[in-house]
Amino acid sequence: MIIETVNLQNIDDAAWIHSMSWQESHRAFCTEEFVRAHTPERQKGYLLAKMQQGTTVYMLRDDMPVAVVSVTGSLIEDLYVLPEYQHRGYGTHLLDWAVSCCMEIPTLWILDNNDRARNLYEKYGFHETGNVHQLTENLSEIEFSLKTGE
Repeated sequence: MIIETVNLQNIDDAAWIHSMSWQESHRAFCTEEFVRAHTPERQKGYLLAKMQQGTTVYMLRDDMPVAVVSVTGSLIEDLYVLPEYQHRGYGTHLLDWAVSCCMEIPTLWILDNNDRARNLYEKYGFHETGNVHQLTENLSEIEFSLKTGE
């Protein structure tokens, strides 16, 4: 496994991973039209904008690109593993990397209905901070931080 920094030469691979994984993870609660709108080209623009604002995006390869994550200071975002490569340790490996890149206590936000992400992060040692962003009437984001000193 290799983790590389995303740049202009490999951003198309990162955008493809982000698009395919985002679509799969959001399909159950977003309209099909909204899901389909998150194309690799759209996600490339999203990632480029984040990179221009100081976020570092990383991509994990294992024979082929399989996962991405972004880190801004100590905020971890955009951890996506291609659906067919999930449950093989790639997400945990990339999370290890992202945590090691954080300048202070790592934090992240997850959708309140994302049980798979919650399970991964809680197993890793993250816990809810109590901060919540209400996105819609039925959907919110919950902040998690990594427990320290345990």
